Amino acid sequence: MCHSSLVDLTKQAPAGTQSTPEQRTLQRSWYWYDWACSAFVTATMTVLFGPYVTSLANKAACPTRPTDEECFRNLSVLGFSIPPGSLVPYTLTASTIISAFVLLFVGALADRSPRPTRLLGFFTLIGGIAATAMFFLEGDNWQLAIVLVIVANTSLGAALIIYSALMIRITPPDDRDRVSTVGWAMGYLGGGLMLAGALAFLLMHEKLGVSLSMTVRIIFAAGGIWWLLFGIIPVIALRNVPSAADASGKQPMFSGSFKQLKETFKELRGYPETMKFLVAYLFFNDGIQTVIAAAALYGALELKFDENQLFITILLVQFVAFFGAMLFGRMARTQGSQKLILLSLFLWTGVVCVAFFIPERAFGLWLVLSVGIGIVMGGSQSLSRSLFSHLVPKGRESEFFSLYQAMERGTSWFGTFVFGLVYQLFHSYRLSIVALVIFFVVGGLLLRAVDVRKGISDVGNHVPQVI
Repeated sequence: MCHSSLVDLTKQAPAGTQSTPEQRTLQRSWYWYDWACSAFVTATMTVLFGPYVTSLANKAACPTRPTDEECFRNLSVLGFSIPPGSLVPYTLTASTIISAFVLLFVGALADRSPRPTRLLGFFTLIGGIAATAMFFLEGDNWQLAIVLVIVANTSLGAALIIYSALMIRITPPDDRDRVSTVGWAMGYLGGGLMLAGALAFLLMHEKLGVSLSMTVRIIFAAGGIWWLLFGIIPVIALRNVPSAADASGKQPMFSGSFKQLKETFKELRGYPETMKFLVAYLFFNDGIQTVIAAAALYGALELKFDENQLFITILLVQFVAFFGAMLFGRMARTQGSQKLILLSLFLWTGVVCVAFFIPERAFGLWLVLSVGIGIVMGGSQSLSRSLFSHLVPKGRESEFFSLYQAMERGTSWFGTFVFGLVYQLFHSYRLSIVALVIFFVVGGLLLRAVDVRKGISDVGNHVPQVI
């Protein structure tokens, strides 16, 4: 079989134009990675991991008292005494702090790799295997859950650095809002279909003679397998897309990556608007990611919804988010991504405040709130990625996206820490959820102060007509 040579597709169309037919073909393959990893993110991490692992922790701490409200004994984790209800948010905090250091190095490594899709395939393999291995979580084995979620989340973050940087290589500046929103929309759709199958399995598990615990574990494994199978599509289709920078004549890939990473931090100070955006993103994305990660925990343990109701909720959010992402993508053509992100943060603040007042078992109100979450989630996440892509110096895409990714799914550690700490102090998930308002308010104020056009010019990129 013949292999074509590496081709830099960013040079095939003038800056600011729409994508060429060849670029659109690659973009269609690129979309599949959002589809692939969303099954794990949605079915496993968003819906089932929190309540299921909390039940394992409760069983370990209080074998005769299965719920968090009845259990007043703590777990010993690395010498620290914590209540079972705080294990999941603290585990996510540890996972994201570890990821922060790993992901920063991955960006520099990817920029020096001649074929970055090989690294994409490697991290997909490691993460997919860890996600599939969650099938073995049973009894009171919360320790294995900690290890697997750290490996899976770190691998996912590393893969998404490379995946996001590849978008810049195959998409002209004026087309990035569209491509980014379609990618996110594909993720919501794929995650939604996975959830639909999982919900059907949950509803029929008794008729099939399968225990609830085994059903959850099978869904865990299915999410990992889904990630592995569909993740192969972009790895193969984009194999001839080169790295962001020419690695020839440079230092060895691994040793040179450390030096390049050090230079990135030095150069970041020369791009003040990019730095300001990253700080703003650190705050408001911490809030978004914590709401997403804690939604199932809040619904199950504070509002007393069962697993089927939680699946219906997240399924609704996924499909609404598909249309929300597409809607915000269209609006960005005339309104600009910065204004729309600010609008979404205002709406996120309202969502958190409303969630605080929802009564127990008020499933109808919860569904109405979920529609609002879906709309703003689709827009805020997709437009943040496309906006940041304009603030990245050419040839340093993976490095700068490693900073971005470390603050997205890699280092939303402060939000989960605040959520867990408030619960530990007050034993109230309502107070934990409303405490997240500060992240949206501070993040929005900081984002408003970013001069996006100046930032794009500072890094030497083409300034789109509408931004």
